[in-house]
Amino acid sequence: MTKVLAQLNIATALAPIDSPQLKDFVDNLDYINGIAEQSPGFIWRLKDETGNATDIQLFDNPQTITNMSVWQDAEALKNFMFKTDHIKFFKRKAQWFEKPTKATYVLWWIDEGHTPTLAEAKDKLAQLQQHGESEQAFSFKKLY
Repeated sequence: MTKVLAQLNIATALAPIDSPQLKDFVDNLDYINGIAEQSPGFIWRLKDETGNATDIQLFDNPQTITNMSVWQDAEALKNFMFKTDHIKFFKRKAQWFEKPTKATYVLWWIDEGHTPTLAEAKDKLAQLQQHGESEQAFSFKKLY
């Protein structure tokens, strides 16, 4: 069976999601999500009825935002992240989010057609944080 790449990334906001400090970030979510969905290799992304995932709580802290998506391969994800307008917002993350003290994103291979669950993603991030890079949970540093 063909494998595709799942990714989870989290960020803890410096202020509530509806605060003036996060306004520019929030105001551009639909735009950036639209770029992702139109990007070559995009398969799926986590969203609720509002069209984004900012209200989906995976962790205890209500200011921790969850983003999860599935891509054809690592190259497709990297192209979206670093070769579209997404990079402009990525470079501004320090304005909106706490500086992480541990891994805040994880990659893992899934069977094509599988939609990763929040529990699966949380487990993958915990694996990476606790045990480092492996075939089950890794980062861009070492693509298994």
